[in-house]
Amino acid sequence: MRARNDAQGLNLRQLETFVKVAELGSFSKAALILSLAQPALSRQVRLLETELRQNLLLRTGRGVVLTEPGKRFYEHSVAILQMVAHAREDLVAARGEPTGHVVIGLPPSMGRMLTVPLVAGFRRELPKARLAIVEGFSTHITEWIATGRVDIGLVHNPEAQAAIETTPILEESLCLVSPTSAKRARGAKLQQGDTVRLADLARFPLAVPERSHAIRRLLETQAALAGIKLQIALEVSSVQSILDLVRAGVGHAVLWRTAVIAFGNPAAFKVRPLVDPVLTSTLCLAISAHKPATPLMTQALGMLRELVTAHAGPSTRLPGKAAASYNNLR
Repeated sequence: MRARNDAQGLNLRQLETFVKVAELGSFSKAALILSLAQPALSRQVRLLETELRQNLLLRTGRGVVLTEPGKRFYEHSVAILQMVAHAREDLVAARGEPTGHVVIGLPPSMGRMLTVPLVAGFRRELPKARLAIVEGFSTHITEWIATGRVDIGLVHNPEAQAAIETTPILEESLCLVSPTSAKRARGAKLQQGDTVRLADLARFPLAVPERSHAIRRLLETQAALAGIKLQIALEVSSVQSILDLVRAGVGHAVLWRTAVIAFGNPAAFKVRPLVDPVLTSTLCLAISAHKPATPLMTQALGMLRELVTAHAGPSTRLPGKAAASYNNLR
């Protein structure tokens, strides 16, 4: 006769409990949020650890932290729970107006430009849906999509991977961004003209994003191919902070025009495209290649594409109000 196993296999309740404890770092806080008695909650996690034969959480005097196996299982658990939620939403949406929850990942420069109109669009066109917006570099967003934590993303120059499906929607040229007053800028004196040769970029001290950023990868790759040694004066993760430094005359930057438009003070900058060669960056819509799109996701994709076109537009021409902002940067 087989012995009875108290762990009857994984279930969604265990995953939900484990994820909440991991996110809050506390059994007592998770019990309060989930309206469970703490002993019952602790038992759920113990059963999960018994089933997996792994310690997922390390108990400390201040709460709990994830072990290495726990970190891996947390990513899987979040993805599973989101897939189940999408399945439910798909069935509900099939009966009428799209409902449910969608998570959209935006690069910081796009987040500053698109967050308000995106929220307004959801309230107007998808009032029964819930929207979450997260910001991160393109490499982070593609990782989040692959693991199921983000449903839709805007990413720059994504590398081909089986887990991600991408659609190009915007191509932009990289530009040298300098303070409007040449006297305030460190480094080489700004020459007259509407463009800057890539070879001349070596004369300017640059404030650049960290190495995982799409611009940094593209710029350093092209500079290496051309045999150009760049002056990396500062490494700053935030594009907004980089533009603050440029405006203060600390150095120069290499960015997209839309990043300067999103900053909100285009008159403070002189923006000139890089040439010989022209460096272009492609912005893509990204979704999971393995997760079927719900009606809500389909509508959210269409809305995001329209907003990018309206607020950023093609690299040489923007419609309506955005065109005036773009032309002011020339």
